[in-house]
Amino acid sequence: MLVNLKEILQIAEQEKNAIGMFNATGFDSLQAVVSAAEELNQPVIIAHAEVHNIYNDISMVGPAMVAVAQNAKVPVCVHLDHGTSLEMVYKALRLGFTSVMMDASALPYAENLRLTKQITEAAHAMGVSVEAELGRLVTGEAGSGEQMQGARAEDFYTRPDEAAAFCSATGIDALAIAFGTAHGFYTAQPKLDFGVVKNCAQATGLPLVMHGGSGVSDEGFQKAIENGIRKINYYSYMSKAGYTAAKAVIESGTTNYLHDVEYAAMQAMKEDVKKAISVFSGK
Repeated sequence: MLVNLKEILQIAEQEKNAIGMFNATGFDSLQAVVSAAEELNQPVIIAHAEVHNIYNDISMVGPAMVAVAQNAKVPVCVHLDHGTSLEMVYKALRLGFTSVMMDASALPYAENLRLTKQITEAAHAMGVSVEAELGRLVTGEAGSGEQMQGARAEDFYTRPDEAAAFCSATGIDALAIAFGTAHGFYTAQPKLDFGVVKNCAQATGLPLVMHGGSGVSDEGFQKAIENGIRKINYYSYMSKAGYTAAKAVIESGTTNYLHDVEYAAMQAMKEDVKKAISVFSGK
């Protein structure tokens, strides 16, 4: 069942849990995510990140994502993750994505607001939801783990007063906030400021989004959800599970077929996604 982000996050708000968003970098991960959600009978968000477009162009994988969502047994939102260019955001809208993220968080506040408002007006006219970001994670979306020079995570935390003004002015449906998470793999357990989450939730009245969800402890997820996180972005450790399984098959020397490697990776990703969904949903 194809739904937009606003609709799927209403489910999270009713259940007081969070919906997992998983990047579908190819058909194997797409199948892994949706089949995991169906087995658990839980809603899910599948996403194409602009930074991943080099691996699978949105013009090819996008229609497949929409078709899979339409035929799924559970509510599925098709989301553009970290759309940093207007070209990519508008392309996602034309392809039938039901949610887009306009990520202008690296730009000055006024420019972020202007671009986000522009996209929100266009998207809402099509029944499409919009996520934006205020504050910044100190690691890039590509997940290299490299931190911005001299940056401290707390220097980029989202300010509740600024978040309230931004949400009111843009009309967005969900806000990604910075409160101590990072993209990619963690070298140490992240220190999360749940006060930022609580204050932003109270100030904005909107569902909040956790980026850099991979590697956070179950307790960290639970506390984030208790304070207002309703969407959790999860990719790196799902991808690592697939990589590890694929490597094991290759090193076993039992096959020369790529499809055997891909299938093993898909099954491993599916199991990892099921674990994540179970934590996010509390079931």
